[in-house]
Amino acid sequence: MGFARLALFAVLGIVDLAFVAAWAQAVKRSHRTAERPDAGDLATGFVTDFLDALGIGSFAPTTAIFKFRGKPADELIPGTLNVGHNVAAFAETVLFVTAVAVDPTLLTSMIASAVAGAWIGAGIVSHLPRRAIQVWMGTALLIAAAFFAMSNLSLFPAGGVAMALHGWRFGIAVGANFVYGALMSVGIGLYAPCMITLALLGLNPLGAFPIMMGACGLVQPVASFRFFQTGRFSHGTSLGIALGGLFGVLIAVYVVRRLPLHALRWLVAIVVTYAAIAMLRSARANRAAIATATP
Repeated sequence: MGFARLALFAVLGIVDLAFVAAWAQAVKRSHRTAERPDAGDLATGFVTDFLDALGIGSFAPTTAIFKFRGKPADELIPGTLNVGHNVAAFAETVLFVTAVAVDPTLLTSMIASAVAGAWIGAGIVSHLPRRAIQVWMGTALLIAAAFFAMSNLSLFPAGGVAMALHGWRFGIAVGANFVYGALMSVGIGLYAPCMITLALLGLNPLGAFPIMMGACGLVQPVASFRFFQTGRFSHGTSLGIALGGLFGVLIAVYVVRRLPLHALRWLVAIVVTYAAIAMLRSARANRAAIATATP
């Protein structure tokens, strides 16, 4: 294992230790120690992180399930996504970065740019009003549904054979991941746009996996620090997703060999579209309520 990967794992370990400590402090400050995950939270984490390890992603399906269940509150969803799915992201980072030999300079640069974007993005989102979050997340879900449909219709670029990028291609990839890291703070998953960008630039699709997983492995705890500061997350739901999600990842990686991913993507696209419409309707209802209350 090269120095870059060892350094990445060292940083990942330090950041996640700080993540656990900050989570505990946030719960203590907000007196949420009585919050406990329920069976639905555990099942949500298991299913969505199972899909995540297969490359489908977890943010959009989780948000759809939240809307179906009616919990947590819409303004808590971005923080809950980042906090809850971080344990699974840590496991995926270790597994995929170890298994796939992508260029270490590209790997570390794209992860670092995504983390910087997440820090800025989460700082903004953690203070947004409820309606703004509803509009952003409704739009994010529609984008995710479109990505799932495009994937099934073979509209994504096939990618190249390279496991490294140089020159202007390197610069575009790193800059794009900064934006994708920032957008994760409003619930737009990084996987699909990152994979499309790298494929257009000629990278082997397999090489995108450690980059995507590694970026999320550091983006989510860094973004979570912002949400811990404001308390804009659901502790019980996040804990349930974290526990259930770890088992989902391990089963997806070590047990499952063949799954009908084509059918799964269509199913997820339909569910996510429904949730997007529900989120945008909530935003419209919230706007109407504000207008009615304003003299």
